[in-house]
Amino acid sequence: MSHHIKGKSRAQATFFPEVLDDFVSTENPVRVIDVFVDELDLSELGFKGVVPKDTGRPNYHPAMLLKLYLYGYLNRIQSSRRLEREANRNIELMWLTERLAPDFKTIADFRKNNGEGIKQSCRTFIGLCRQLNMFNDAVVVIDGSKFKASNNKAKNYTPKKLQNEMARVEKHINHYLSQLDRVDLDESETDVTPVEEKVAKLKTRMTELRELKDKVEAHPDKQISTTDPDSRLMKTTANERKVCFNLQRAVDCKHHLIVAHDVTNTTDRNQLCRMGKQAQVALKNDEITVLADKGYFSSQDIVDAQDAGMTPLVPSIDTSGSEKKGIFNKSLFLYDAEKDRYICPAKQELIPRGTVTDKGLLYRNYSCRAKVCRACSMKSKCNKSPVPRKIKRWERADRIERMTALLESKPDSMTIRKQTVEHPFGTIKLWMGATHLLTRRFKGVSIEMDLHVLAYNMKRMTSIFGVSGLIKAMMAQSF
Repeated sequence: MSHHIKGKSRAQATFFPEVLDDFVSTENPVRVIDVFVDELDLSELGFKGVVPKDTGRPNYHPAMLLKLYLYGYLNRIQSSRRLEREANRNIELMWLTERLAPDFKTIADFRKNNGEGIKQSCRTFIGLCRQLNMFNDAVVVIDGSKFKASNNKAKNYTPKKLQNEMARVEKHINHYLSQLDRVDLDESETDVTPVEEKVAKLKTRMTELRELKDKVEAHPDKQISTTDPDSRLMKTTANERKVCFNLQRAVDCKHHLIVAHDVTNTTDRNQLCRMGKQAQVALKNDEITVLADKGYFSSQDIVDAQDAGMTPLVPSIDTSGSEKKGIFNKSLFLYDAEKDRYICPAKQELIPRGTVTDKGLLYRNYSCRAKVCRACSMKSKCNKSPVPRKIKRWERADRIERMTALLESKPDSMTIRKQTVEHPFGTIKLWMGATHLLTRRFKGVSIEMDLHVLAYNMKRMTSIFGVSGLIKAMMAQSF
């Protein structure tokens, strides 16, 4: 006879209660969280509340709350209120927290007050990965990714935006003042109180805008975010700008593990050496190869990275506007290191003509003889000015040229870069969903990203080793 599988009655009592441990299989990733946190020395890492107070109400152990957060960030449950609900209904969380269910305020305060401990836990996991020989290749990719801040675009002010807003308010004020003038001319008994109130509000708004304008003009970045003062308006796509933080990360090429990360509110420029040094510390290896896109190209920053022991590979950018002007690009002038000369497209020599300092960097000028330049058949394509064209060369340009030559000898480098670095933060953004960061200011956002990175790395290692294999490996190591 045909029938469906029937469930048990909700009112059925059991003489031998079922064990909670039976509901969590041995290959459930939640067991990795449990073992990892239990192996940590939370007091040494900087967590608060490890040693209970002699008086007052007992507090929750930070190990339980750290497990709760790691589970949440691994399973797309980052909100403290959602974690509170899940702790009361999620069997895996009941097993992990031993059926403790703290309220959302306790959960949120733990994240806010234990930033240093969470950061050190993230570094400890990277140290574990290093002990397991995950970074033998010593090749990392550095890149940045924009994460939308907890700050509406309407609450971000720039000089142009304030100028437009002030013009709009001024237009409305003039409109309402014209209405009042017409009423006065008609000598009617129309009640003008509502219009006068609107004018008063608009004038108050204009005063606020003027004060904001003074603050924006005095700010180094020429912009202010009122909800999250550390966030900045940044370009996210070719035609879109959002109020964001720029999250920097260094990712291992072999296993796509995030070995170092940081929170900034600037562009990628001048971040290469700084992030490379963090990767060196994480890997305990100074001789690393660092890949990055052209947004990181900064001559001095690249040389600093080389001086620190790294081998940076960054494609150069052409900032010259020569092509738009219809003249030869600087790249067409070939440098002869032996003679210390440049050879122009007309095969003429440009000889040294003194030095110049630009933004703290020393350059040498090169130009050909005036007589040769005036008689050249390609003069119109080389220089629109009557004086010979000058080419500037940085005093350490040879270091950049050697890097460029090395990059050209490894044509797959940029493909590897893209395949490596886009994956981690793409995954984290998928976990976050179509939302903004939950925390504010550098401190809060840094803690939030520490949890995201720790959860991501833990999931990667679980995928590589398997649950049982990773647990066995963790228990065999000393954190």
